Amino acid sequence: MTDTWIILGATSGMARAFIRDMAEEGHGLILCGRKQEVMEEIANDCRARGAGFVDLMPIDMRDPDSFAPIVEKASGLSGMTNVAVFTGTMPPQDQIDANPALIDGTIADSFTGPARFLTLIAPQLEQRGGGSIVGITSVAGDRGRLGNYVYGAAKGGFATYLSGLRNKLGRAGVHVMTVKPGPVDTPMTWDLGKQPFMTTPEAVSADIRRGLKRRRNVIYTAKIWALIMLVIRMIPEPIFKKMSF
Repeated sequence: MTDTWIILGATSGMARAFIRDMAEEGHGLILCGRKQEVMEEIANDCRARGAGFVDLMPIDMRDPDSFAPIVEKASGLSGMTNVAVFTGTMPPQDQIDANPALIDGTIADSFTGPARFLTLIAPQLEQRGGGSIVGITSVAGDRGRLGNYVYGAAKGGFATYLSGLRNKLGRAGVHVMTVKPGPVDTPMTWDLGKQPFMTTPEAVSADIRRGLKRRRNVIYTAKIWALIMLVIRMIPEPIFKKMSF
């Protein structure tokens, strides 16, 4: 029986690298996103790489009604079901300051939408007694920073949710892994220019696959961010609030 990966946010740069790797390993793929034409291109590439099967389904993290058809489809799958969540948006903080309405969409894309979807599908994985959930958060969620604290709050909330879900589902044999990337060379970061310790989608996918094999709880990618964020978390608040990074 073929294992299946349900990919939320399938057109993101990091997701596309992971999807290619899963296709080459022969997994079944259910690609979920908003850009149908782009997903068709990805699906054709996956079939050429040897995916077990490829299905496309629309999803919008801001529209919970779009979740049910995917959850229902998953209930009819054979083999083990896995989920990887790559959704998220990161408006510049100054745009959010000028238009606070952007907060709702940022949190829905990066936290509440994914959490709601995973809460719906978790009982299936729990009942099957296996499978994996990969949640992409961010190093931005480890501490609120001047330049992106709304996005950081959303990703930090999602990381906390995944920690609790790991506690719950781990008792049934389901592996829940939190992935905390630093800057990744994708369209989301192109406006930011070159960033320190920036990595690639391909490297992130390799780290995810290694973490899955070793059943890690939390991984940073690139690995150096684990040390960087440890130092940042240890900075006393009176000093941290004067910093401008």
